Amino acid sequence: MQADTKKRSRKIREETKLAAIDVAEPQWMDEEVKLLDDAFARFLEQEIAPGYEEWVEAGCVTREAWKKTGESGFLCPAIPEEYGGVGGSFAHEAAIMNRLGLDGFDHFGIALHSGIVAPYILHYGSEDQKKRWLPGLVSGDLIGAIAMTEPGAGSDLQGIKTTAQKDGNHYVINGSKTFITNGQLANLIVVVAKTDPKAGAKGTSLFIVETDEVEGFRRGRNLDKIGLKGNDTSELFFDNVRVPADALLGQDEGKGFYQLMEQLPQERLIVAIQAMAAIERALAVTLDYVKERKAFGKAIIDFQNTQFKLAEMKTEATIGKVFVNDCIARHLEGGLDTVTASMAKYWTTDLQCKVMDECLQLHGGYGYMNEYPIARLYADARVQRIYAGTNEIMKVLIARSL
Repeated sequence: MQADTKKRSRKIREETKLAAIDVAEPQWMDEEVKLLDDAFARFLEQEIAPGYEEWVEAGCVTREAWKKTGESGFLCPAIPEEYGGVGGSFAHEAAIMNRLGLDGFDHFGIALHSGIVAPYILHYGSEDQKKRWLPGLVSGDLIGAIAMTEPGAGSDLQGIKTTAQKDGNHYVINGSKTFITNGQLANLIVVVAKTDPKAGAKGTSLFIVETDEVEGFRRGRNLDKIGLKGNDTSELFFDNVRVPADALLGQDEGKGFYQLMEQLPQERLIVAIQAMAAIERALAVTLDYVKERKAFGKAIIDFQNTQFKLAEMKTEATIGKVFVNDCIARHLEGGLDTVTASMAKYWTTDLQCKVMDECLQLHGGYGYMNEYPIARLYADARVQRIYAGTNEIMKVLIARSL
């Protein structure tokens, strides 16, 4: 079985190269980042591929896989050396996220752990907080999640009901969260809560909850999703969960909403990177299929309709890749604004869903079968237009800049 899965991984990588989108190599992909990309590709093939399909079926990548990934240096590469990292940049994060998508391992929730959870602590945590939590995220001993969404408040962050009340040297957290990525295994969770429910956005704070050290924390079911089944997504419950006062992220209450807003451009860029990787892989496996599959006595690629569809998709994918590469470059220079990140997130994920639909159509009935990669890519794509802020919210944000 291990030989089969390794063969599958190699074939995917070869297929992806067939339809590599033809753009100039971005400056952010320097020699150091290329070396990381190559090393991570080998790691995925040798260490993750053998058990990956079983993990997807089980609905959760194992804690051992997280630990092995951390020990190999592929978690939180942008964390400075003094906190256990290798002192890389977002370029290293982007290379890892891109490779996960290209090679078909995108159910592994590394992007959230490394690119979203860890930066909250790095940017807003005290020196003690950074020293306490970042090394564990780098090593994989801690698995990160962010508990933002609630049953009654999706993209409306100001509508959250979870509270954190000060009680001496502690805060007491009460509330529930849903759709929490990495929720079944996460043992370090950034919790969004109201410290002053009457103050609106100014009453929101972020707390770091180490789930192994508190009482009153419960995990609900691993939610049964349309796609991304191997990426555990959960309900979380906080029933009088007492955390020490220094679990508050940063020095002061009421900063949570602004902390969230400052980090959302990176979160939305991450979604765009994932979208483009999935698009590139979908084009690769589809090109491979239409060259081999015959109908009416000739290969499907020889039909003009097939050629036109692939030409359209490759053109739009090339536009998208150039745009996302530019966004990465801007972000590395500190210049990626909310509006541009929103454009990238909404446009690439809309394109992702469009490309998956067209590629599945070119597979015919086989595209609807789960044994073909395009079926999984199709199912996995749909949520991209919803999380990190729905695409409708992205358009509202863009419209405000007009």
